[in-house]
Amino acid sequence: MANQESCIGQFRRLKACVIIPTYNNAATIASVINDVSAYSQDIIVVNDGSTDNTLQILEQFSSIQKVSYEKNAGKGYALRKGFEAARNNGYVYAITIDSDGQHYAKDLPAFLNRLDTEKNSIIIGERNLNQSNVPGKSSFGNSFSSFWFRVETGIKMQDTQSGYRLYPLLPIEKIHFITRKYEFEIEVLVRAAWSGVEISSLPISVYYPPAEERVSHFRPLKDTVRISILNTCLVLIAFLYIKPRDILRHIFDKEKGKEYINKHLLQNDQPDHTKSLSVAFGVFMGIAPIWGFQLLVAIFLSIILKLNKALVIVAANISIPPMIPLIIFLSYKTGAWWMGANAMHFEFTTHIGLDSIRKNFEQYLAGSITLAIVAGAFAGILTFVLLKIFKRRKAMVSL
Repeated sequence: MANQESCIGQFRRLKACVIIPTYNNAATIASVINDVSAYSQDIIVVNDGSTDNTLQILEQFSSIQKVSYEKNAGKGYALRKGFEAARNNGYVYAITIDSDGQHYAKDLPAFLNRLDTEKNSIIIGERNLNQSNVPGKSSFGNSFSSFWFRVETGIKMQDTQSGYRLYPLLPIEKIHFITRKYEFEIEVLVRAAWSGVEISSLPISVYYPPAEERVSHFRPLKDTVRISILNTCLVLIAFLYIKPRDILRHIFDKEKGKEYINKHLLQNDQPDHTKSLSVAFGVFMGIAPIWGFQLLVAIFLSIILKLNKALVIVAANISIPPMIPLIIFLSYKTGAWWMGANAMHFEFTTHIGLDSIRKNFEQYLAGSITLAIVAGAFAGILTFVLLKIFKRRKAMVSL
């Protein structure tokens, strides 16, 4: 009891609340609220258009804040409405807990205690999915989700589908979310990580009732399709924008840039020829005539070819916008060697863009491929020579 009373005060002191989204969970919602009430008096229940007697049950609890609307909109929308209500009431943190009775309120203090060291983190309650009564589809779905989460963010998590989480409200308030259903719990993790919010986890207990007693509103076909579409979009954004952005930020930050170069070019255990090939391949892909897909293809092939992905990405950014007019111009000039008397000649200006390619695609295609090969080879050879010189000087200094 003392621990519970202490937890109630801790919720108030940290300006934290518990959000319980619910939809047609009349059989369990009252017991969930009662269990949570022993640890927190700051409770927001979001009734997501329930059609059973959930609303009548909620009316029995005068101490909780209720958010209710008639039409079911999805768990993601319910969570977003809960976050909005929490911010409007001055809360800084919100812990979300499902209303089906799977989560235990006794784990609430563990989330609050983590705030001593992780004030800007989304903390996920990590379930033990190896226990015997866990549904097979839940275990598979979580593994699938965790795999794509790592691809999209580089963060390894064991349980990305748990609904028992602590959210810092200020950082996620700045993100404009687009999803409303189950896929929201994926979107919020990925986009928060992209925004610099840390993602961590702590072990929690979980109860899975017998199969005949389970109530799930997850629609296997529709929701799986929605989640798959979201992951496809997030992967594309991660490869085409987020990962290159993060690398460039490190490079152009003086201190981080030195650290990045040392880590991936000088101190990396890969042999010099692998690093040189990575730079050569990156430059080749940056010039190759597949605009819009250069970086995505470069990253994919660098994994297949077991190259240094970081160096490939950096080198592929030779095609950043200020360089595009020069690359197109040089491609046309190089292509003129192949076209002979049929070559098109024009002067270099900063207004040269992708529209210029349409004027003589054959000359551009031949020239860009040739230029990509020559520039890639030159960059690779130069990198190899510089690495050898650096290592020789380092060896001489150490003597």
